[in-house]
Amino acid sequence: MIRFLTKTLAGAALVTLAAGTAAFAEPAKPECLAGAKPGGGFDLTCRLAANALLETKQISTPMAVTYMEGGVGAVAYNHVIGKRGSDGNLITAASSGSALLIAQGKFGKYDENAVRWLGALGADYGVLVVSADSPYKTLGELVEAYKADPNSFAIGGGGAVGSQDWMKGSLLAKAAGQDPKAMRYVALEGGGAVLTALEGGHVKVGSGDAAEMGKHHLAGKVRILAVMAPERLSGELSGVPTAREQGFDIDWPVWRGYYVGKDVSDADYDWWVSTFEKMSKTPEFAKERESRGLFEFTLLGKDFDKRVKDDVAKFKILAKEAGM
Repeated sequence: MIRFLTKTLAGAALVTLAAGTAAFAEPAKPECLAGAKPGGGFDLTCRLAANALLETKQISTPMAVTYMEGGVGAVAYNHVIGKRGSDGNLITAASSGSALLIAQGKFGKYDENAVRWLGALGADYGVLVVSADSPYKTLGELVEAYKADPNSFAIGGGGAVGSQDWMKGSLLAKAAGQDPKAMRYVALEGGGAVLTALEGGHVKVGSGDAAEMGKHHLAGKVRILAVMAPERLSGELSGVPTAREQGFDIDWPVWRGYYVGKDVSDADYDWWVSTFEKMSKTPEFAKERESRGLFEFTLLGKDFDKRVKDDVAKFKILAKEAGM
């Protein structure tokens, strides 16, 4: 009788355990929310996850990609918090630009603690570029020239004042000992417009990203003076020195990552983190990442959560110094 009861209890425990671990299972309806129109950086981030998860067989059901534009991710952020805070099926695309906007209070009443940060699966890096016929061959030469006459340097970027491109330009001004608030910044519509302005002589310096500017540098249309990365990039831009190499402590990684709602269970959160970790180690994922012009940058779970919060703190200081 005791033996029978023991077996029965053990069987019941296994059933309970199976039921309790159901949350660890693959999401039934995986979805990635891009907080902008199709075709932009958030879309790219969602497509990276959707394609790689399916290609590496981490999910059996294709991941849906949905769109919710507004406030460069602010509307999506508020929607997840207010409507889908416990939905373990949903991941939402984010970037270092999201951290910058949160730091400036542009996501409304919610701060960086209002969601759970999953991980980053790739990055681009900021660059400073000049026209192909510019007299400046190094970042040091540019900084010295800017220091001598900042008013003669118009800096073009693909975003408004306070954007990532504006911030990258402000780092040049700071390196030259000049007030970022006095910087002659020209807000343009995207990287293509920055290239046109450089080639036409309308701006002397362009602020942009390596993936977008790299091909034009290789074609001889512009010259990248510095990559804002901790070490040289691999591949075609391996010959371009970092700002650090040239004596300037300037880094600007543009990470591409994801978050889930604040009330998503630990089990569901852990499933996404462990699945991203397994996926990120596959050659199929590396191919997907490279096809989107992203560089290796994998940071998951608690490490990514810390990175986002450190970035927000750093951006608050930068914004204050820049008078934002």
